[in-house]
Amino acid sequence: MNGLVHDRIVAVAQRTPDVQALAYRTERLNYAQLATRLRCAADVFLRQGLQRAQRVAVYLEKRPEAVLAMFGASCAGGVFVPVNPLLKAEQVRHILTDCSVTILVTSAERLALLQPVLAQCNSLRAIFLVGAGDGVGNPRTAASPAGVPVLHWQEACQNVSSAVSHRVIDADMAAILYTSGSTGKPKGVVLSHRNLVTGAASVASYLENDRHDRILAVLPLSFDYGLSQLTTAFHAGATVVLLNHLLPRDIFNAVQQEQITGLAGVPPLWRQLAGLPWPADCPLRYLTNSGGSMPGSTLQQLQQALPKAQPYLMYGLTEAFRSTYLPPEELARRPGSIGKAIPNAEILVLRPDGSACDADEPGELVHRGALVSLGYWNDPVKTAERFRPLHPLLRQHQDGLPFSEIAVWSGDTVRADAEGFLYFISREDEMIKSSGYRISPGEVEEVLHAHASVVEAVAIGVPHPTLGQAIVVVASAHENGSLDVEVLLAACRRQLPGYMVPARIVVHAGSLPRNPNGKIDRNLLRLQWQDHFSEPTP
Repeated sequence: MNGLVHDRIVAVAQRTPDVQALAYRTERLNYAQLATRLRCAADVFLRQGLQRAQRVAVYLEKRPEAVLAMFGASCAGGVFVPVNPLLKAEQVRHILTDCSVTILVTSAERLALLQPVLAQCNSLRAIFLVGAGDGVGNPRTAASPAGVPVLHWQEACQNVSSAVSHRVIDADMAAILYTSGSTGKPKGVVLSHRNLVTGAASVASYLENDRHDRILAVLPLSFDYGLSQLTTAFHAGATVVLLNHLLPRDIFNAVQQEQITGLAGVPPLWRQLAGLPWPADCPLRYLTNSGGSMPGSTLQQLQQALPKAQPYLMYGLTEAFRSTYLPPEELARRPGSIGKAIPNAEILVLRPDGSACDADEPGELVHRGALVSLGYWNDPVKTAERFRPLHPLLRQHQDGLPFSEIAVWSGDTVRADAEGFLYFISREDEMIKSSGYRISPGEVEEVLHAHASVVEAVAIGVPHPTLGQAIVVVASAHENGSLDVEVLLAACRRQLPGYMVPARIVVHAGSLPRNPNGKIDRNLLRLQWQDHFSEPTP
């Protein structure tokens, strides 16, 4: 599969122009309309002087203009940088300056939030405001950094001049996605057109997406898993329904009202959705999970609540967009598995020396193939750490060739059984080292998730004067419910070896804190509890 990421929209528009492509609130765009507006967006950027491979940042909630700006930048020959709308000014400034963004597409409301930092964004040449007339401000009265014009997106899109796009091939940059990261500043993962197009074709093939699917986009478009909802739908000629939800009930209602057939989520979201009263005639055909392991108890609850929806458990990393999936028919036979490689990818389990692990031997998950991204933006050191040549013995079909294939090392520990099905063990930065043992937090969390009273549970390692790290579990109950800590500790003592029993279980009121991608913010919880076992200062 080759081509550019925006080409699929144009191809579907030529084949089935009247099929609905985007839905947002009461607005509906078919593929012919989407393709026309895409070309207008590209023209807007070219008239502002956008050069080949220059970056266009999109700092908006999910709405049609965000999609048009992203794919319009690609159509013009530029690179789109989706920015999570939940990020604050300083975080946005880091992204805008790190990859030298030339054009920013945002709203007047968000532009006001960025005022204190815009003067530091020296590469900015134009700012487009979306939503004027929707109660979010007037671009003509918005303040801007000196010399940077602030323009009205809707007005600019009305004056099309058919400027010629820059020549781009599928090996070129298409997007930069900033990962939240476990430490330090977010890193920009550079994705090529080939990465995005191949990933979309692969995912659409095993989900069996077609023009009849209606996919609800609830995850941030700045998250690789969220962006995949767009690229996969456009590859299949399906419909994307954009939703900026506040509560799980908003998703529940949208599924019914929009007759959604496909829904993607991360484990914290699934735990919330599993407890809702889904009707017997729910239109969902499939569910997908990534961004962390789904607890078995949550999966069982979802299967009971949505018996007609097929669950696809997936594993991915931004550096390779998507890596594995477990077919629904294997769920009962292989509990806890993340499956095998998606089409057109190969997943290896390797030892530290780069050699292949035996069956059931833990090793690092390494991804090779067309989905491996181009590396980290402006960071050759971190790129060299994560993107490395394969061991000579693994390059079976490249002996004698004058190059070495670059694969991506995930940093995640997995094992593969005798039939090649993979099982996630831990992420290196989440491992707990206590009493000389390396402990996977997932093993501890699974025991707690088995209790009906627990909605969320996260095991973290915090400094301890004698153990190295002690295990602290932060757990939350259902609304108006409660947790009995002694009962939970007793369950841990029954089911876990002594060194894995939490030193403390903390009951957290309400939902656990999230990072901008909707995952539980383990780093914040670690910071909150890092001094819990410290010896008092004399």
